[in-house]
Amino acid sequence: MAEAVRAPGTPRKKAAAAGPQGPRGKAAPRATLEPSVLEKYLGVITESLADDKGEDIVTLDLTGRASFADRMVIATGLADRQISAMATHLETKLKEVGLKRVLIEGAGGSDWVLIDAGDIVVHLFKPDARALYALERMWGADLDEPADEGPT
Repeated sequence: MAEAVRAPGTPRKKAAAAGPQGPRGKAAPRATLEPSVLEKYLGVITESLADDKGEDIVTLDLTGRASFADRMVIATGLADRQISAMATHLETKLKEVGLKRVLIEGAGGSDWVLIDAGDIVVHLFKPDARALYALERMWGADLDEPADEGPT
């Protein structure tokens, strides 16, 4: 008999890659923060970015449009060192107000740093990278409006 085709990796690694599972093998629902707590964290984030001279700070409401977060904050920094400092300061300030799980990706000298603060995702870009990825256009509210359809 032919042996069944098996995917590489142990069952434990496969389960970790699949993420948390709820009943019937579906992804577990994401717990959301109380609106007052979410707004408090959002205020800390935008204030910290402004204090660190972040430019063009934009906050997008993703409620009901994305499963990974309720808010997205996008800001521009002019140099790697500034962006790295912005991320580090932001992590420290969020931990001071009680948010313990803050993950930072790309802080080691990159055009784009991602900060995962649970219900809030923060993107720090250099100007060229921000223009290239255009997250405001991708996630902005203007894309939710139906396009005018011409005569049919």
